[in-house]
Amino acid sequence: MAIFSSLSERLNHIFSKLTKHGRLTELEIKTAMREVRVALLEADVNIQVAKKFCADVSEKAVGQEILKSLNPAQQVIKIVNEELIALMGSQNAKLIVSPKPPTVIMMCGLQGAGKTTLCGKLAVLLKKSGKKPLLVAGDIYRPAAITQLQVVGKNAGVEVFEKGTQDPVKTAKEAVDYARSMGYDTVIIDTAGRLEIDEKLMQELERIKAAVDVSEILLTVDSMMGQVAVNVAKTFNERLEVTGIVLTKLDGDTRGGACLSIKAVTGKPIKFIGVGEKLTDLEYFYPDRMASRILGMGDVLTLIEKAQEAVTEEQAKKLQKKMLENAFTLEDYLEQFESMKKMGGAQALVSMMPGLSNRIKDGDIDEKKLERTKAIILSMTRKERVDPSIINSSRKKRIAAGSGTTVQEINQLLKQFDQTKQLIKQLKGGKRRLPF
Repeated sequence: MAIFSSLSERLNHIFSKLTKHGRLTELEIKTAMREVRVALLEADVNIQVAKKFCADVSEKAVGQEILKSLNPAQQVIKIVNEELIALMGSQNAKLIVSPKPPTVIMMCGLQGAGKTTLCGKLAVLLKKSGKKPLLVAGDIYRPAAITQLQVVGKNAGVEVFEKGTQDPVKTAKEAVDYARSMGYDTVIIDTAGRLEIDEKLMQELERIKAAVDVSEILLTVDSMMGQVAVNVAKTFNERLEVTGIVLTKLDGDTRGGACLSIKAVTGKPIKFIGVGEKLTDLEYFYPDRMASRILGMGDVLTLIEKAQEAVTEEQAKKLQKKMLENAFTLEDYLEQFESMKKMGGAQALVSMMPGLSNRIKDGDIDEKKLERTKAIILSMTRKERVDPSIINSSRKKRIAAGSGTTVQEINQLLKQFDQTKQLIKQLKGGKRRLPF
């Protein structure tokens, strides 16, 4: 599911009507802004935030400089993009790092927002940047909460500090001392959540905050809760002075209300977004990149970062050499499927590509078909993958039986692969240059 697909589709429809006009009148802009406000409200954006956003855009868009420009519609879209970025925080908010290790991060939030799993995701992300994190089990109330964190920690390759059901404040203090003595530079405390905000929960969080030198108080909120998530964030912030927000389940949020409202309502930046269930599915939040995705302009920088994580420089050079020598095989094809999977799948990649993100909707790309293609290649022998020309009718029947597909699907794959090789050959031939 594409992030904010419903809102993105609505906004693109509104702006497509503007671009049909060579010139724009003040009335046309204000009419478009009324439609934008309705789209934002339907996306569950806070009503005051939606009103102010549209008023700010209108004020800038009806100036004589915009109305008399060669392409006023593009100027209006540019203003909307800039205001969306400002609404979500202007720039990426970095994690606060303590000058004297360890940096203590207290994770808080309601039950069901994915807080415990998020602790593991954050640990994985920090490990990538060279940090040595320690997870701390501070939830002694929810059944199996400690066990869940231990499982998450094991999968993340991170140690979990736990002291059973003793006072979480005492556990937090002991964990920080342990981290300092063992050389851990980051402590991530998984605190207790509740089904709803209550006084006992808040007091415990305040006690932990007072007992240890906390650098970050990150509030985990479920983005699919919309305005409820915003209200939760507001209440937590009033009691704890949170330093940042983490929005989980953003991959399932087609509307976007929480993401567009939370900074304006709480004054606190979104620092991370959860975009999937895997431990690697946590990203730093960049307002400018998110604005581009909402407006269907893609997100090239995130796409590049994901590609760099999925494919090493050595693998890229090896593939380039094979393509230049026209030695590209079905084994290389299989590697590309694996790389695509690491990057979040074909649909996720398309949502980040300029020009395609607002044209290809959820379901247009059949991920299951890609898996079937992968199954076909895996059912081939290594000799067949290297030289598909030896695949005769009897081999096709064997491959079809082994992959649970049909001979027709195998023929389609071989034809597609042959067309790919022909295209590479044409590019190499000098009519066009290879794009690397």
